[in-house]
Amino acid sequence: MGGKTKSWLRLSTVLLLSLCIVLTGCGGGNGNSGAQPEAKDSAEQTTPGTDGDKIEPFEVSVFIGQPDQQPTPDNKIYKLIREKTGASFKFEFLAGDIDQKLGVMIAGGDYPDMMTANQKLTAAGAFIPLEDLIEEHAPNLKKHYEKYWNMMKDPNDGHIYNLPNYGVTNADVTSSYYSGPAFWIQKDVLAEAGYPEVKTLDQYFDIIKQYKEKHPTIDGTPTIGFEILNYDWKNWGLFNAPQHLIGHPNDGGVVVKDGKAEIFADKDYAKRYYKKLNEMNALGIIDKETFTQNFDQYMAKISSGAVLGMFDQHWNFQSAEDALITQKKDERTYVGLPLVFDESIKDHYKDRPALNLNNGFGITVNASEEQAIRIIKLLDTLIQEDWQKILSWGIEGEDYIVKDGRFMKTQEQRDLFTDATWKLANKADSFHGQAPKMEGLFSDGNATDGAAQPEEMVAALREYDKNFLAQYGFNSYVDFFSPAPENEIAYPAWSVDLVDGSEAKIVNTKQNELSTKYLPKAILAKPEEFDSVWDEYVSDIRKLNIKAYEDRINEVLQWRRDTWSVK
Repeated sequence: MGGKTKSWLRLSTVLLLSLCIVLTGCGGGNGNSGAQPEAKDSAEQTTPGTDGDKIEPFEVSVFIGQPDQQPTPDNKIYKLIREKTGASFKFEFLAGDIDQKLGVMIAGGDYPDMMTANQKLTAAGAFIPLEDLIEEHAPNLKKHYEKYWNMMKDPNDGHIYNLPNYGVTNADVTSSYYSGPAFWIQKDVLAEAGYPEVKTLDQYFDIIKQYKEKHPTIDGTPTIGFEILNYDWKNWGLFNAPQHLIGHPNDGGVVVKDGKAEIFADKDYAKRYYKKLNEMNALGIIDKETFTQNFDQYMAKISSGAVLGMFDQHWNFQSAEDALITQKKDERTYVGLPLVFDESIKDHYKDRPALNLNNGFGITVNASEEQAIRIIKLLDTLIQEDWQKILSWGIEGEDYIVKDGRFMKTQEQRDLFTDATWKLANKADSFHGQAPKMEGLFSDGNATDGAAQPEEMVAALREYDKNFLAQYGFNSYVDFFSPAPENEIAYPAWSVDLVDGSEAKIVNTKQNELSTKYLPKAILAKPEEFDSVWDEYVSDIRKLNIKAYEDRINEVLQWRRDTWSVK
């Protein structure tokens, strides 16, 4: 029996059970004309697993497809969720290779109740369709995703399998935090160089080279000029920079020009970037272990304060930067620079929030019918505003204060929010990061994220950062980037499902394997050998049926333009 067929049968059982529950609970006609039910305040809504005032405990097994640490057993937020809803979580975090882990799970059909999205899981029939469950049991989730409903549908069969964790916004709020890709550089490198405006790749490596020559060690550790992360699915540190250097946003393995996607791995501008890395490697700027280390080793080097720069996405190394903040090494924290090849090119790193497709939570076929309903009701409860404030800001009076209706933190509270050990006991980040969430403003006008609260943005700046930004005349580190233009409706291309087993997927996998093989070889080669390695790389890429890969992406991008609508 195919995975999708199993999903349908299980969903039918869920719906039948739901109908029985509804009929049993009805004492007569309620005059419902089919209108969307009003989302109730949590104080009025019966919490999942409850019968009147009685709260029935239940456990949700959860797999999160990235490394993380287990929360403490007495974590106050998870404890509150358990007390109010009956729900507790049994988390499993990724250890090792994601493809290998999912392959084992799929082969054995061994899934927890809930998992973070992955196209392999969807293709294997691991998730149940959610649209009818949401319509029946989750009015708050339906309201939350209302404008994005069509976007969430799988282009292959029209079902909704996952609940996107980011991109559902109700206001365009300026944040002081930039989470996306950039060329990152330690603040002290810029400070020592006299706070220059660094716009090009050449300028960037020039000042890193000068700083490293002057400071061969930092706090007794050998200085590393530039790191490159190419580990497991986090390969963007090696692959993605060329598209940004020519002024394009993050579309993954392609650039989209005039509405059409094409690969850039074999283009001359990609060669220009990797040739520069080759030159820097010959000068000893690039870490000798950069292509043999794992993610934990990469993060440990950043948190040591010895790494001057890297191309990465901010959210990916944030916990390492938090460790530097906790150590009060403000000068060793980072500024994101939107580098381009030439100053005539306008940077396009910063984008507007796009729905984070193929991410967030899905409910698996192994969850029982009753459990699927409990989970969707739990998520429906936790998307309500009072819970969202707890998940993002914490407990009022403990984790933040309210002055004249505005949310603020004391300096002690701010310091705790960057303390990894404290967060394991006092935040539910493992869950909240993957769960449906409000973004923008709460109904009282406070920002859903402390980094976007205007008063907090100003007050949270440490003295070092206030002085640093003043040198550039900026209010926040986001000001280093050009404002984000409107997203093209089909953006981003990286979220296109290539479909496991398809020619497009096979070609993409082979191309990534070639990049993983040849790019380190090209970067580490003697400068006089670079061209021959590059030519061999390009020749092997062009032996692939790249058109099948590009055609699939363009087909889905066009489907999005035709079918998506955000009002």
